[in-house]
Amino acid sequence: MTGSVSTRYRRCVAVLRFDPFRDLDAVTSSLLGAGSGTDRSPRFMPMDLYKVDDHYVLDADLPGVDPGSIDLDVDRGTLTVTAHRSAPSGDSRQWLTSERFTGTYRRQLALGDGIDTDRITASYDNGVLSVHIPLSERAAPRKISIAQSENTGGQTTLEASAS
Repeated sequence: MTGSVSTRYRRCVAVLRFDPFRDLDAVTSSLLGAGSGTDRSPRFMPMDLYKVDDHYVLDADLPGVDPGSIDLDVDRGTLTVTAHRSAPSGDSRQWLTSERFTGTYRRQLALGDGIDTDRITASYDNGVLSVHIPLSERAAPRKISIAQSENTGGQTTLEASAS
């Protein structure tokens, strides 16, 4: 009877170690780009986005990127930031370790209707790209004053004027 239990246990262990979804997960990850990027290509462009008064500010970390390779484009309400960092050249180099990513970075942001795309500005300083995205005048919050006019036959007429 002891031998029978031991045999069943071995069969059970063999079944538990078999994972039919492991290969499927690997294929899915490679097709959908989970963990995108390789050892030598960028994985992502870290950025912060916040609002200050009447505009938004996007700060993107792009250390070691040539400012001439940065492209900022607005098309149909989408802001696209593209930058490229080249690998150091030199045939006489003997690499001991190489951890810095090279290649093309790209991020896209959907802009709302209340953005003045004609007044977007950008600057690049110390490896940080800062993009100032102003709100349009019509989208800016404003206080509307309500004036009360003469009382006409028991009815009150209100008129609104923007200030």
